Amino acid sequence: MKAVDDHYQLGDRFGRMLRELAKLDAEPVWLREWIEFEREATTLRWFELSYLPGLLQTERYARATLAGGRFTADEVERIVASRLDRQEILERERPPQLIAVVDESVLRRPVLDQPGLMAEQLDHLAEQSTREHVQVHVVPVDAGMYLGLAGQFIIAELPDGARVAHADNQLNAQIVDAPADVARLAKTWEIVRNEALSRRQSIELIKEVAKSWSR
Repeated sequence: MKAVDDHYQLGDRFGRMLRELAKLDAEPVWLREWIEFEREATTLRWFELSYLPGLLQTERYARATLAGGRFTADEVERIVASRLDRQEILERERPPQLIAVVDESVLRRPVLDQPGLMAEQLDHLAEQSTREHVQVHVVPVDAGMYLGLAGQFIIAELPDGARVAHADNQLNAQIVDAPADVARLAKTWEIVRNEALSRRQSIELIKEVAKSWSR
């Protein structure tokens, strides 16, 4: 690639292409298509029931979510590096608007044998939540049973106004792009979002729980 760039005086065009391909190769195969949508999105509406959104995870937390023997050590390192690389979209000059809704249980779930990890992660989450283009809302425990308990999903709005969604479970992940299915998820999103605390109340709760992990 460098030889082509040098010969045709293209600057670093093909070099950049090679680096982007290398990053993509680090992604799990099932996730690659979604990551391309994620990079193009102007708005991401993200609901998480079990973990914090990958775009808001610290390195230690990201690594902890992969524990349990599902992946080899090399695979864990590649996936963690990939996940952290994806967070760069929040640092762009024109980042997407990220609106995340998480269940309160996610904030209170311990990571065994990892002292300080949750305090560090929630401090990071509270800091990210104050950014203009990042909103985090927490569904409190006293909301009881609600529609979001059916599972995690993300809806990406693209520059042309089209919407595409992503949903996964223990066995697989899928891209949802049929308009009727995306519309159903969008309706679910509105219902779940209405169960959550306001942005200010959510930040206060995140900080409160972070302090509890520091004791």
